[in-house]
Amino acid sequence: MGEIVFVGLGLYDEGGISLRGLEEVKTADKVFVELYTSLMPHFSIENFERISGKKLHMVSRKELEEENGEAILKAAETGKAVLLVPGDPLIATTHVALRIQAEKLGIKTRIVHGASIISAVIGLSSLHNYKFGKSVTIPFSEASETPYEVIAQNKKVELHTLCLLDVKAEEKRYMRIHEGLESLLKIEEKRKEKIVAMDTLVVGIARAGSTNPTVKAGFLKDLLSYDFGEPPHSIIFPGKLHFMEAEALMVLAGAPESLKEIVE
Repeated sequence: MGEIVFVGLGLYDEGGISLRGLEEVKTADKVFVELYTSLMPHFSIENFERISGKKLHMVSRKELEEENGEAILKAAETGKAVLLVPGDPLIATTHVALRIQAEKLGIKTRIVHGASIISAVIGLSSLHNYKFGKSVTIPFSEASETPYEVIAQNKKVELHTLCLLDVKAEEKRYMRIHEGLESLLKIEEKRKEKIVAMDTLVVGIARAGSTNPTVKAGFLKDLLSYDFGEPPHSIIFPGKLHFMEAEALMVLAGAPESLKEIVE
């Protein structure tokens, strides 16, 4: 039996892969890549193939989820297969399932981690990592009230909430910050629990991992019309702020001075 190496690509372009990850690609017998779990705005397959000297085989959501990654498992029966994944490879449960299946078949698996959107967004916000509660994805479907409930649960214990925004790569649809906020406001209109209101403090972040990320903190009413530029976008709903977090949001993310009045 061979092996499958899960390699993280990072967040923005082909320069985000680690040196170790690139070495794994160069020594692979076959290299697969999926680009549906997250948007990498400037990732170029052509450039990556030139840098690595390897041909990339694109795998779809159907091939990984419905067909259980059969092509990758087959390639790993007799050689080394690499699966390139945006961000950190095993943040997506799809790839955990593939790893479990491989191990059951006696195929060795390894992981080469990459920059994760979770750590990148938290770092760009300058909020304290240990004060984040459960994270959640805001879906395009407005039927789910889970994001609202997660924000409410975290606020109850004074924790921050990271909201990732839905991706439909096959349709080239990537949710933007104003869409996520509007979706939550519709739930608020129905629930009336004052969890997400026009005067709620929000942090919006766009293009984490690039050389020109946008980070803007302010009240929801102001961020609804703020131009964050191209996706991918993420949202943070801060819980109780430490004075250092408040200062960071004011200095680094343009938050209003009135933030001083609501800190510890």
